[in-house]
Order: sequence, then C-alpha cells, then structure tokens
Amino acid sequence: SPPPRALPGPINAVRLLLQMQMRFDGLLGFPGGFVDRRYWSLEDGLNRVLGLGLGCVRLTEADYLCSHLTEGPHRVVAHFYARQLTLEELHTIEISAVHSRDHGMEVMGMVRVPLYTQKDRMGGLPNFLGNSFVGTAKFQLLFALKILNMVPEEKLAEAAAATQK
Repeated sequence: SPPPRALPGPINAVRLLLQMQMRFDGLLGFPGGFVDRRYWSLEDGLNRVLGLGLGCVRLTEADYLCSHLTEGPHRVVAHFYARQLTLEELHTIEISAVHSRDHGMEVMGMVRVPLYTQKDRMGGLPNFLGNSFVGTAKFQLLFALKILNMVPEEKLAEAAAATQK
C-alpha cells in the first residue's frame, strides 16, 4: 500500500489523531474486549484482544488513563488506555484492522475522530458527539480529549454543549 500522505501545515507540526471503531450494532466504541483476570493481567488480556483486531500495538501500565463502572444489568468495569503513535504506526493499524478476524463481523471499521469545529460551530467534533456510543465510550472520549489536551478545554465544552441543543 502507498505510504500515508503528508497532512497540510508546517513540517514539524504535531498531528493529533484519535481513533474509534464502528461496531456491528452501529455504536461507536474503542478497541477492546473482555479479560479473564484468572488467566491474564489487564494489559496482557488487552494486548491479546488488540492483537486479534489491530495486531501491531502493545499497551503497558504506563498507558492507563482511567476506569469506569458501567451501570445496568451487565455491570462491567471499562479500563481505558491511550497510546501516542506516529502517523506511520497509525496508518499500519488502520490497514491491519481491515484484515483482522473481526472486521466486517464485530467491527465495521476504524473511524478518526474530528478534533476540530467548523465555522458553523456544528460540523466536526460537535456533530461527531451526536453519534451513539457504546457504554462508557463517550465519557472516555471526552475524558481523553481533555486529559491529553487534544482539544482546547473551551472548544471541548462548546462542542459538548452544542450536542445538548
């Protein structure tokens, strides 16, 4: 496959990208799965699951961001990890995801989150936040955008508020 195209802008500018998955049920979520703690540490289990879907990324304890207990009949603790990658590593993940075992069955594809707001104040992130998310995924997304300083806090608040209207 061809190498990733350069994004417009200064050569040394940092490009912030965030990926989610479109699931079989039409909901957006992050890559992951269930971990049996009798046999795996959280990181080992997560890397086993990610290896099935993404193949080329390994997470460690240092990549941990937060945990959240989901409410409802199926109480699940969602552990959230984030990892900084190069554009080339991200491109490799996007290609390998299409060839994963779950592609087209559990996962319909990878989705880049728009980290901008268009001039109309709705296009980009505000519209994206209006999508349906699985479990704690929207909370995790907003948390990551804030804690990792991927979107200025005032722009993030405006985007979140725009979806409430």
